[in-house]
Amino acid sequence: MNFYNFKDEQHFDTPIYLALFISVAYIFSIAIRMIWVFQFQDNPSFIWNDQLMINTNDGYYFTSAAQYLLENMHLANPQIPVAISNYPGVIYATLYATKLLPFSLETVILYIPAVISSLVVIPIILTARLFKMPLLGFFAALLGSIAWSYYNRTMVGYYDSDMFAVLMQMMVLYSFISLLVQHRINNIAMTFIFIVAYPYFYPQGLSLIYAMYLIYIVYALLYYRDDKITYVSIAVLALSLMPIVLAIKIIIAIAILLTHHFLKLSLKHWMVISASGFLFFLFNANVFGLIYEKIIGYASRGTESEGLAFYQVIQTVREAGSIPFEVMANRIIGSSIGVIIALAGYILLVMRHKQFIIALPLIGVGIFSLWGGLRFTVYAVPIAALSAVFLFYVSTQSIVNNRLRYAAIAILTALIIYPNITHIISYKVPTVFNNAEVQDLDKLKKIGSDKDYIISWWDYGYPLWFYTNKNTLIDGGKHHHDNYIVSRILNTSSQLEAAQLSRLAVETYIESDYQNIADTLFKNHQEDQVNVDKYLQNLAKNKIDLPQKSAEIFLYLPYRMLNIFPTVTLFSNIDLKTGKQKQRPFFYATQRFEDKGDFIHLGSGIALDKKRGIIKLGTQEIPLQSFYTTAINPDGSLHVKRQLISMKG
Repeated sequence: MNFYNFKDEQHFDTPIYLALFISVAYIFSIAIRMIWVFQFQDNPSFIWNDQLMINTNDGYYFTSAAQYLLENMHLANPQIPVAISNYPGVIYATLYATKLLPFSLETVILYIPAVISSLVVIPIILTARLFKMPLLGFFAALLGSIAWSYYNRTMVGYYDSDMFAVLMQMMVLYSFISLLVQHRINNIAMTFIFIVAYPYFYPQGLSLIYAMYLIYIVYALLYYRDDKITYVSIAVLALSLMPIVLAIKIIIAIAILLTHHFLKLSLKHWMVISASGFLFFLFNANVFGLIYEKIIGYASRGTESEGLAFYQVIQTVREAGSIPFEVMANRIIGSSIGVIIALAGYILLVMRHKQFIIALPLIGVGIFSLWGGLRFTVYAVPIAALSAVFLFYVSTQSIVNNRLRYAAIAILTALIIYPNITHIISYKVPTVFNNAEVQDLDKLKKIGSDKDYIISWWDYGYPLWFYTNKNTLIDGGKHHHDNYIVSRILNTSSQLEAAQLSRLAVETYIESDYQNIADTLFKNHQEDQVNVDKYLQNLAKNKIDLPQKSAEIFLYLPYRMLNIFPTVTLFSNIDLKTGKQKQRPFFYATQRFEDKGDFIHLGSGIALDKKRGIIKLGTQEIPLQSFYTTAINPDGSLHVKRQLISMKG
């Protein structure tokens, strides 16, 4: 079935038009991302060192690593070498951008997400051009580069590896499809290069690349089983995905390609070579194990079933929770109608151009977001944009006049772009910290040394590194069993226990060469596993010897933590033997209070009866023991006043 006459677009398929389409789409993507800058550039509370601060906590992970390379900071932070090892592409791109361009590190990390992520328009347009549809690629690039989820994770200030994630996946997708369409040696080389480069920028997305590769093999064997190129590509691409030294990968890949060029091996020989390479890949890359771990990791909830039953952090992360269909649709393309159009368009796209079946993992992971969480929607954005615009091509095929047809496609694309633009205008996400908070952290930076530790919740770990040049016990990437330790320190009513557990935790972390503190202290999974409740009781009674001090310890309790404090309590308010939650303490924070004579109304049906000394929770009445009033004196000291109301409260 001929859905459209692509010959109508041949006059657009020239280098000049290609450059024009890419340039316009790129500038459009950048311009839309500048909306956030225009909204906040005059707000002094969002500015530090004469620049807007970034708006994602994780960005300070990469920025601290860049500080390490640029300014020799964080020399005692054990997580920095790990960051450089895991994300060298992100960190060195930042490093060289700061060194080569006349901008500060703060300016580079603010704008580089927009500059890099907007490059996604290139593989979108090039992919469409493979099928003589450059104009379709242009319209899809306008949509895909600013669609809801992709914008949220690549906007100005969202400095994270996400700026490379979808871009690199689209480059890999483009190279796979070009290999299926053109089936040449240079396509194999291009695909090899993009796959090899991918984990240096976004290693956690390798499971998607594995899935694309497996689909490629099935497709190639179905349609090109008698072509030697098929088996050469299977072997070379298997090599690109193996966990071996880069130099060895490149040498072997070149050897395989040169063998194909100079030696006329038979088809059977190449079958054996490709089968050997594929099997070696399966056993060494742990393909199915990795995919299984990803699915189980995001599907599991609750506490651990073996050893001490620590509370799992995954269920408290909003991005990892299940979402309704409407949210999934909005995040992928801006509306429920839009995602239905995209899914229908993808089916038609595969019917007309079977090579697009290689994009099925991206569509699949977008749908998986219904169970896996918000973060998975972003991977489906570019292919959804291509699919939606393709459906517009199909639905306008009856329009004979090309100008009218292109105008109709442009209008339909604009309609599907519109809800994404309205979202962007209303998406006024603040910076991670405000200026006043950073001023306090800057004071802390001048106290002690880079060997010292700050104990706070993991949300603030990376920013604390960046602004104080100190270390933390938990952070955005290291927040597992040790959450129990920090939560206990922040929640215990015993100051002695908090102080002693802080010292034990920090010194244990250092002496154990930065191993998991809770597992080390409590001997988790060992025959002599510690009775944690009894251990902490002895600690509060000063019955446990402390290690020698090697670093200063600070507590960071920002006012903003009140919003998440009930969640913080979950991690220590648990019986580690059974995994069952203990009775949760009542915690309520409000700024909506009103003093009316005998009552102080706190909002949400909660009131303080001053005369009777009780808290009213709807119809429930709870007697108060003490009422504390705190204030900051003019000299900066803290004033606390306690009023005893009832010993039975």
